[in-house]
Amino acid sequence: MLLLAFDTATPAITAAVHDGERVLAESTTVDARRHGELLMPSIVSVLDQAGVTRHDVTAVAVGIGPGPYTGLRVGLVTARVLGAVLGVPVHGVCTLDAIARAAITAAAGREYLVATDARRKEVYWARYTAAGQRILGPAVGQPASLYPAVPAAGEGPLLYPAAFGEPIGPRYPAASWLADFVSERLAAGAVLEPAEPLYLRKPDARVPGPPKRVSAA
Repeated sequence: MLLLAFDTATPAITAAVHDGERVLAESTTVDARRHGELLMPSIVSVLDQAGVTRHDVTAVAVGIGPGPYTGLRVGLVTARVLGAVLGVPVHGVCTLDAIARAAITAAAGREYLVATDARRKEVYWARYTAAGQRILGPAVGQPASLYPAVPAAGEGPLLYPAAFGEPIGPRYPAASWLADFVSERLAAGAVLEPAEPLYLRKPDARVPGPPKRVSAA
């Protein structure tokens, strides 16, 4: 297996190549405004570092959010196009689950949250067991309505420290964690999620409605 994994659901544009046993190459750049500009160069870079080409790829994994509409769409569209062009399956992974995987050790046997920035003074969040199994969420809401005594990974506890417990784990996802997760699940014969977005709320942009009728005076 040669898995190409990437995620654009947060300000981190991250990509990795995995051979089913280990990560061969990884690239991460944090830039909230350049997902579309940076993703494909990142993919090309990790393929080059791994000494493979896109035609060697046997599967694609992509973070499906939750995340802001524009950045998340970049990753999902790219994954679907690559899957179609290369004729390989495309697997979706909740971005919060990828962060949660890396936070298990820091949680030190406790349940914990993962919270990322949803803008509008809200966060995308989910709650996990000490072993990293999701038990609540994903959902979107105000930080003050969550669990202030529970340790939390992701950007949320750094943006809203008064609303969360101890900050732990990584701030952003890394494609290496996503790739490890997918490789393990595939090896176990598990069914993964489709590459469908977890927006959790409607995008800010709206299609204009029909013009209002103006009656004659």
